[in-house]
Amino acid sequence: MMEQEARPDPITEAALRSLKDIAVPQPVSWIPQTWGWMALALILLAAILLWALVLYRRWRRNAYRREALRLLDEIADDFRRQQTRDGAGARLGELLKRTALAAWPRKTIAAMSGTDWIDFLSANQGSDIGESLKSYLNDLEYRSGATPSADATNDLLRDARRWIERHHVSA
Repeated sequence: MMEQEARPDPITEAALRSLKDIAVPQPVSWIPQTWGWMALALILLAAILLWALVLYRRWRRNAYRREALRLLDEIADDFRRQQTRDGAGARLGELLKRTALAAWPRKTIAAMSGTDWIDFLSANQGSDIGESLKSYLNDLEYRSGATPSADATNDLLRDARRWIERHHVSA
């Protein structure tokens, strides 16, 4: 015998017909709903852009230092080669003067020499420029054919690099 299909009772049937789909809420918006959060976001964005601008300007302002350090590396290579050793000594003094001329007014720097020049370099680094650089600027720079020893050359190049990297330019 075949079973007859069971029909739900009329109350259950009415209840099933009255069911509606589940109401899903609208997705939450990522846009701030109040003006305060929008203002804070704009202020934060402006601060980040200003910070990036300051870093970019500092990077541009220090282009002469990067160029001087590149030239100092070339001079260091010249000091290591016997054929170019004498010329490297003269180029180092020129590099220091050109670096200073890029940072300070020409009328302040151009005429400086001797102890005035050494005092200027020391005063604008914030600390002593180093004995090897002082000795070089005082004496060896002006002697033709006089080149420092290998150890003295390393100290001289280290002191020159330190001055190029750390000198302070008052705005």
